Amino acid sequence: MSETVLKFELEKKNKNSVRYMEVPEDGKPPVLGSIYVQSWYAGNSKNIEITIKKDD
Repeated sequence: MSETVLKFELEKKNKNSVRYMEVPEDGKPPVLGSIYVQSWYAGNSKNIEITIKKDD
């Protein structure tokens, strides 16, 4: 099983959600691109990380 940690930074705040844009590693394309997180969970976080595990 492989594991990847993706980093995201704040892109835009909406009424009920926050949009984060992926910050890809140098020379690699984004894995997810932009994601939306509900405002009640995101709070005032400017940066978030998401871990993805996949079965090989």
